[in-house]
Amino acid sequence: MLSILTLIVSVLLLASYFSQLLLPFVTGQTTVTVNLVDPSLLVFEGLLIALTFAWLYVGAVNYLFSTRLGRQVKQARAKEEEIEKRITGSP
Repeated sequence: MLSILTLIVSVLLLASYFSQLLLPFVTGQTTVTVNLVDPSLLVFEGLLIALTFAWLYVGAVNYLFSTRLGRQVKQARAKEEEIEKRITGSP
């Protein structure tokens, strides 16, 4: 799911950046006035911030899960070696 989300975001960013490069050449408009307190712009920015926090949360949870899993695998391998030594009779 995270890979699919990453692909979607990267395609959207690519399209956005590409359109920003082409827009001045297609329309002939070289300057734009933006109302930074426009409610729709603020809502969109808020949604982007929420998505970023969600993405950070997923990344942090995945990191914690993988480190826990790594420790458990080490413990399981150590127990496996111990059992193998008991079975084979090796000191």
